[in-house]
This record gives sequence, C-alpha cells and structure tokens, in this order.
Amino acid sequence: MKTLLKNGLIYDGTGEEPFHGDILIKDEMLEEIGENLQDHEAEVIDLGGLSVSPGFFDAHSHNDFFAIKKEPEKYFEPFVRQGITSFIAGNCGLSSVGFEKDSPYKEGVGGGLFHNWDVTGEYGTVKEFFDAIDKNTPLNIATLVGHCSARNSVSGFENRELTPEERGRMLGIMEQGLKEGACGLSLGLMYEPGVYAKTEELRDVAKLCETYDVPMTVHPRASSAVSLAYSSPFGRPHILRALDELEEVSRGTHMKLQYSHAIFVGRSSFKCKDELLVILMRMRENGIDAMFDIYAEDRGVSVITVIMPAWYQSMSKEEKRKPFNKLKFTLLAKLSMKMLGFNFDNILIADVGEGDEKYEGKTVHQIAREEGMSDIDAYLHLCEISNNTGRVIMEPYSTAEIISEFSKHPNVLYMTDAWVEERGVQNLAIYDCFPKFLHLSLKGSGDTMPATIRKMSGAVADRFCIGQRGYIKKGFFADLTVFDEEKLKKGVPDQNKPFGIEKVFVNGTKVLDGETLDRQAFAKAGRAMPRER
Repeated sequence: MKTLLKNGLIYDGTGEEPFHGDILIKDEMLEEIGENLQDHEAEVIDLGGLSVSPGFFDAHSHNDFFAIKKEPEKYFEPFVRQGITSFIAGNCGLSSVGFEKDSPYKEGVGGGLFHNWDVTGEYGTVKEFFDAIDKNTPLNIATLVGHCSARNSVSGFENRELTPEERGRMLGIMEQGLKEGACGLSLGLMYEPGVYAKTEELRDVAKLCETYDVPMTVHPRASSAVSLAYSSPFGRPHILRALDELEEVSRGTHMKLQYSHAIFVGRSSFKCKDELLVILMRMRENGIDAMFDIYAEDRGVSVITVIMPAWYQSMSKEEKRKPFNKLKFTLLAKLSMKMLGFNFDNILIADVGEGDEKYEGKTVHQIAREEGMSDIDAYLHLCEISNNTGRVIMEPYSTAEIISEFSKHPNVLYMTDAWVEERGVQNLAIYDCFPKFLHLSLKGSGDTMPATIRKMSGAVADRFCIGQRGYIKKGFFADLTVFDEEKLKKGVPDQNKPFGIEKVFVNGTKVLDGETLDRQAFAKAGRAMPRER
C-alpha cells in the first residue's frame, strides 16, 4: 500500500526550517521525501500547502495502563485528535510492567492511581507487554519500568528499608526491563512505596540508568513551596529541597535525569522557578544530562486528600470529627494553603463517585455555599463520600508567563501527563495540550515552530533512544501529523476539543481525516516501541 502526500510544508523534526515537498509512504514506512514525487501506484493526497510533521510524541504519559485494556480505543481517541501518535509511558514510578508474577502485592501496581483491570492479560515483563500490544493497540507505546511497581512487587507498601535480598530482586526486575527494551526507569517519590526509598536505594536506580545510558524520569517529593513530604513548613521551599535530593542522588554520575512535569503548585511556589532552572543547569555543568518536561496547562489533577496529612487521613470518621482533631487539621490546612497561595476556591471537584455527580465541576467553596457548610466541613464531606479517593483539579500549577518562558528552554520536552477517566470532569490536557504549544508558537509567546515541533517529536525520540521515529526521514516509520497553521493560530484553547489538526497517520495508516476517525484501522494501528540498543 502506497500513499503520496503532495504539496506539504514539511517540518522534519530536526529543528531546521520547514521546506515544501512531497512524502511517499509505502506500507508502514517513509519511502521518499522530496519535490515533485510521482508514483502511479500510490493514493495521492494533495495537502494544498498544509503543514506536516512527525507524529507528536507525548514525553510523559501513563497510557501503558490503557494500552492493554480489552477495548482501548476510547482512552486514546482524544490524543490522536490532537496529533499525538506515540507515548513515553510508565512514568512517576508507576508502570503496568515490572513485577513478579507470583508477588502477593500485585494489586499495588499503579500505586492506587492506576490498575491492571479489564485488561487482555497479565504482563509482568516488558517483553510480555510489548508482545501483547504490538499491532494490537491504537497508538505507539514505549515504556519505562517504574521503581514503585518493582519495589511494590518485593515488599508491598511497607514503610521500611529493603533488605539486601529485596533490593537485589527489585533492581533485577528493573534491569530485566532494560534488557528487554524499556526506554528508561522512573521514580515516583510522592507515591507509595517510592516515598519510603532512601538516598542509597535511589542511587542504585540511578547507577543502573547510567550503566544502560537511559533516562531516569523523576516525579519529585514536592512540587510546591510547602508540602506533606517534609515535617517543617518553614525554611527552604520544599520544591527546592526535592531538587537538592535529586542533585545528591545523581552526584558523581553521568546519567540522564528527566525532571517530570516542572510545575509550581500554589502562587507562593512561583518564586522558585528561577532556582529550579539554576539547579538543573548546575547538574548539567557537573556532567549530568538533566532535562525537564512541561505541559501547556496552568492546572493539574490530584487526589482529594492532597491537603490532608496522613495522621488525619488514617483516622476514622468519628475521630476526625472530634473537636480537637478537627481543629488541629483545620488550622494546619488553613496555614498550609495560605503558605501555598491557594484556597478552597482553587480546588474543583472532578469526581467523588457515582451518585454524587452534582458536585462535579464545582469548587469546594461553591459546594460549601450551596450546602450551607463551612469550607472545611464541605471538604471533609467530599473526602468521606469518596472514601478519600476523589479526584480534583487544582490551580494554579503554573502561569502563562512560566509556560511561555519554559517552553523556549533548550532542555525541555513537551507532554500531557493526562489520561482518560471513566467518569467525571476530564483533565483539559487530553483535548488540546499539543495544539496549544503550536498556538503559543504561532502567536509569538512560545518557541519557534521548528523548535516546538522538535520538542514534541525528534527530541523525544532521541532522549529515549526510540529508533526510526520522531523524524520525517527515508526508512523511518510513517507517523505523521498534518495541521493548519492558520487554524492553530486563530484557535481558542480550553474548549474541551482540539483545533487545527487535519490528518494523522500512524505507521503509514491514515487513522484521522478531519474529524473522521477510522475506528477499525485505529484499533490496531499502534506498535510497541522498544528502545534502540
């Protein structure tokens, strides 16, 4: 099967200026790129001057948990509509792979955020995972092996140091994943059981990454000036203490460190942005290949208990309501929110469970007024009815100015950190995060268009050693995104829909044409993307 794309403005993923030309696709691969190409056997599609780039790479994803669903299409449809064809999954220490089949703790894979439910099978190893998804999932998937998943496999969520035998087994799981084509390892230092890991354990993971020359992606212990990760709310901002830890863990190595989702939760955290960049640049000067990634959003998704300390969360409903305990929590919550620079008006309910949909899309403060409660009582009520598992959308995580500045940084990659939820209010990033990066570029507040395209294509493939992807080059896989720059420039973001994306090809197959998704082709268009070794 051949397809000839004529008269396109081609961004090839290198960061160089675009050029006008044609692209010939044969089966899954790019057969030829040039001018005035002809092939009488090919279906000809005249792009009429529309722009075409490598299919976009989402550099930070959790869609490994959805690639193995029995019916995965709905979890990937919003992403392909914004031009994304490939994912670096298994982030934040939470991978769907990397566990022992006979582990009694398998249910803990995913850290409570993600689950291997309603899936086609159980895939403890990277090889098994790749074999299961190749040509059997909608979009392309590369995976990291998560430290949380591997640690959980040997010790569950226990808050303790691993024994030497357990540490050896955990590292063995992770190394096996690298040998089988994982594109790196990931840490999730806010999540159980990664939160319990000490420096020496983390250094072992870092050394493994150095040995195999792969990135270690890190969800740090804190992304705010004040957090629950440290006992004292005073002194050095917690987000910077978390960076200090990463500098210590990587010191003396020449590893690749990928700082995940550079966000600043709460207005008081914004002042830390400059020092964050200083620390990352200092790491680079000391031989550590440090980079970071961002999304084009000023808010993010979290669990409803994000401001509830563990000691209070573990109490029964009756204990929580006792005057002294409630007063203590109330004072601490108000203090931490004041120090962070946000309040209950900045916490929007996305989902608190079936039967309570009336709360979705409203802030805690709104709900408190409607129910005739205090903000604290409304918050506690929402926690209770959701069994402390409710989902919230919080702001601010960033600002337009920070997103603009960071998007231009030479060591940044672009991502969504989003997934499709079964119910409730969705994360806006599933709809138009990547079109927004292009919109910012075309409006003059983002990076240049060639650099923007590179940060969502070739640079990601290079970073994670994904061969024959991320570029428009002869002999590479034909993942292509066709877009209309005028529509992208004039588009209105944050409308729960994409804009400016005209066509998407996945491994040579046209799966999206305008708003029409070829659902039959889409269902099995994706490939496993093992690391090039």
